[in-house]
Amino acid sequence: MPHNPVAPEFRAALKVLPSFDGLSDQTLARTREAFITAIRGVRVAPYPDVEVKTGAVPGPSGAPEVPVVIYTPRTGHDNAPVLVYIHSGGIVSGTPEVDDARCRDLVNELGIVIVSVDYRLAPEAPYPAAIEDCYAVLKWVHANAYGLSIDPARIAIGGDSAGGGLTACLALMARDRAEVPVCFQLLIYPMLDDRTGTTVMPASELGKYIWTRSANHYAWNAYLGQAPGSEGVSEYAAAFRATDLSGLPPAYIGVGSLDLFLDEDLDYAKRLMAAGIPTEVCVIPGAYHVFDVFIPEAPLSTIFRDSYFSALKRAFSLS
Repeated sequence: MPHNPVAPEFRAALKVLPSFDGLSDQTLARTREAFITAIRGVRVAPYPDVEVKTGAVPGPSGAPEVPVVIYTPRTGHDNAPVLVYIHSGGIVSGTPEVDDARCRDLVNELGIVIVSVDYRLAPEAPYPAAIEDCYAVLKWVHANAYGLSIDPARIAIGGDSAGGGLTACLALMARDRAEVPVCFQLLIYPMLDDRTGTTVMPASELGKYIWTRSANHYAWNAYLGQAPGSEGVSEYAAAFRATDLSGLPPAYIGVGSLDLFLDEDLDYAKRLMAAGIPTEVCVIPGAYHVFDVFIPEAPLSTIFRDSYFSALKRAFSLS
């Protein structure tokens, strides 16, 4: 019998989970809808102690307002830490809804405030639209700390998949523009390197499920407006392209051992450590991309959740 590298608790879900393989301009609309539909099919705890509001903040110069979803504890959140959160979807799909359960869970357990960014998607809005939208929200959060009842010294940024990649880019941008202090970056299986699956080929076992090489190539091409792997790609578009990682906030990087992003994530973690950045790494054996979103109650998903919840607690100095 051939060896199956997928952890037993994640195998059955592969029969029903959406795949981004074969993503193209012609399939994009259907894929976007299928992603949202699959998310809505996941059972979510009600979290009655979490208040959720939608709004919009000023966008980058000359651009539209950026929609946001703000999650707050219903009681006792004066001077609370805040997490600016960036959703998944390959920068070509998704809305804050895809990470609604994660955000509610974080606020419910940690008592923090979360501002989730509904950034513009490619290919309709290519680079730098998404990252500039994220930066605009980060600046707004800092400028409105009093009105949000948050601690301006405890602003973290985070995201998963494409949102994790945008988070890493946002950390670089915040460092270089020096307008907003960021205390921590939460990178959940982040999409960091446009070359993965194009000019840099991971092992054959990586990227077989959910987010594949073809999906990665399409998404990067749509966002960059040029072939992924081209010369001169900005580090604010693909954080792995950065040559100087000094001066960045402490980081957490978590990824599954079968994720297409495994190599780039581990390499980026090593480079952060080499630059003197405190970095925690968690690799879940037998896990493919976004495993925890669709199978949240699996034992390995619980281990993963606990690892980044604990990292945030330490970053925010929460008891």
